[in-house]
Amino acid sequence: MMSLAGVLASCQSDPDIDITKLATETDPPDVLYNQGLANIKAGNMSEAARKFDAVDAQHPFSEWSRKALVMSTFTKYRLGRYGDSIASGNRYMSLYPKSEDSAYVQYLVGLSNWKQIANVTQDQKASQKTIEAMQRVVDEYPDSEYVDDAQAKIRFARDQLAGREMQVGRYYLERKEYLAAVSRFRVVVEEFSNTNQIEEALARLVEAYFAMGIVQEAQTAAAVLGHNYPDSQWYADSYKLLQSGGVEPRENEGSWIARAGRKFLTGS
Repeated sequence: MMSLAGVLASCQSDPDIDITKLATETDPPDVLYNQGLANIKAGNMSEAARKFDAVDAQHPFSEWSRKALVMSTFTKYRLGRYGDSIASGNRYMSLYPKSEDSAYVQYLVGLSNWKQIANVTQDQKASQKTIEAMQRVVDEYPDSEYVDDAQAKIRFARDQLAGREMQVGRYYLERKEYLAAVSRFRVVVEEFSNTNQIEEALARLVEAYFAMGIVQEAQTAAAVLGHNYPDSQWYADSYKLLQSGGVEPRENEGSWIARAGRKFLTGS
């Protein structure tokens, strides 16, 4: 085996070899890992991430690699490199789903998706990914300290998905494309009844059905709205709209709105 002196001598004669990189590659995993921790303490997250990645690359499937993957996921999250954090976290979860750090890593994956959630006028793929990632925290690690915040992030992401449906529904409603509008508001009522969008969704159904002349459905939407949110301004506006046509809220038992209303009223 060539001695270290021999290696260095050969490097000096070859200008294409990066001696610094070679030295890094020969560092033991514990040294690299502790260097990464030191860089975090010093506020140098980029260098810390590089050190942790080096541990994983040079000593895969070792205990040091496992620990480095946790820290790599964390540092990339802190750097705002959310896609890289998700990739690192998902790799960890595929290898160590039952380890002591798996709940934390899965939570970081959820946070990295949550940080990418866009305004409701834009695509909500990150909201769906957040729900999936955080639901895994809730389902697989129910005793972890991350469950409460995971549930809060799920609620936020669901509200974003509902908000997106409402935004598109209002777009169609303004253009008098009532059937298209109803289909969007129906999604909110049936799938997102526990979000902040439900009151407006029911009121918009009253508006859309009333405009189409489907008065019974408009009455039912208003009745369900009144049963659940009697003090809502949305209900007051819906009631006034129906009165302008000489009718009042009245539930039609055969309506899909009545069935949906019973479901979210009972929470079943």
